[in-house]
Amino acid sequence: MAELMVRDGTWTFDDEVVRIVPGRERGVHKLRQDLGEFTVPLTAMAGIAYEPARKGGRLRLRLRDGADPLLQVTGGGLPDEANPYQVSVDAARVDVAEYFVDAVRQALMLEQIPDGPVDRYLLPGPSVPLSAAGVDGIASFDGERVHLEWRWNTSETKRHWGPRDFALADLEAVEWRAAAGLESGYLRFRTRGTTERFAPEHDPNSIELWGFKKESGTTALLAAAVAARLPHPSAGPDKTLTAGTPAAAALAPPAPEASPRPAGAASTAAADDHDALLRRLRELGELRREGILTEEEFTATKAAVLQRFHPTG
Repeated sequence: MAELMVRDGTWTFDDEVVRIVPGRERGVHKLRQDLGEFTVPLTAMAGIAYEPARKGGRLRLRLRDGADPLLQVTGGGLPDEANPYQVSVDAARVDVAEYFVDAVRQALMLEQIPDGPVDRYLLPGPSVPLSAAGVDGIASFDGERVHLEWRWNTSETKRHWGPRDFALADLEAVEWRAAAGLESGYLRFRTRGTTERFAPEHDPNSIELWGFKKESGTTALLAAAVAARLPHPSAGPDKTLTAGTPAAAALAPPAPEASPRPAGAASTAAADDHDALLRRLRELGELRREGILTEEEFTATKAAVLQRFHPTG
């Protein structure tokens, strides 16, 4: 068990999860406090590091790409003080932070956790219901539907559309961007089949954001809560083995030969068979690497292919 207590909160590691409890002191970012207590499974972690500074330093927990809906939807747009996966460490707790890093790294090594991206969320995302305010509107989400209400200062375009209501089934994605320079940020709900993109101040599916005030962090949490309930953006197509798919073709029994080969073509046929065997084995290997074939399906199909090309007497 490793435990680090700092102003930003308390981190505890028990060899399986890191439990993060945000601090409640003045100055702790509102996003951390609104997110509340949560746990990060070891399988979601890509690494951890302590970065020393002149006075203390910073502890950063790095997650695998795509593991957390909050990091996925914000795309690196959270400032350090709002990022729940890093904490400032004062000089008196540097030794504890370094011990914490060693404990997590050892567990990652012993369990041989890969650090590559994932195609499903390994964290559940913020709890609901949630309500968040932007410059020109207020969004709410109850776990099933998103509702947008406009403020007095919204654009004429948005007022023309009136309040907006979306079921999860209507949505293809949710997008969140922090403001950058003179360009507004936004919380946008992209509906299925929509190809048009409007500026945030005129988009009836968007709430405009200016800067990253403490209140703006709640819009990021709401976006993450919606994203966690939508299909993962890196998820592949349905891997069910239906007729016509590469996996189905790989698992299908070899088709019988249409007619005997002429005797004079024996050497050419042998070369063709060898090339076909190599092509089929390469195809099977690719399907296994892509996760379309399980290890058991790969082994059984490989044996069937080899049996066809090298039949026993």
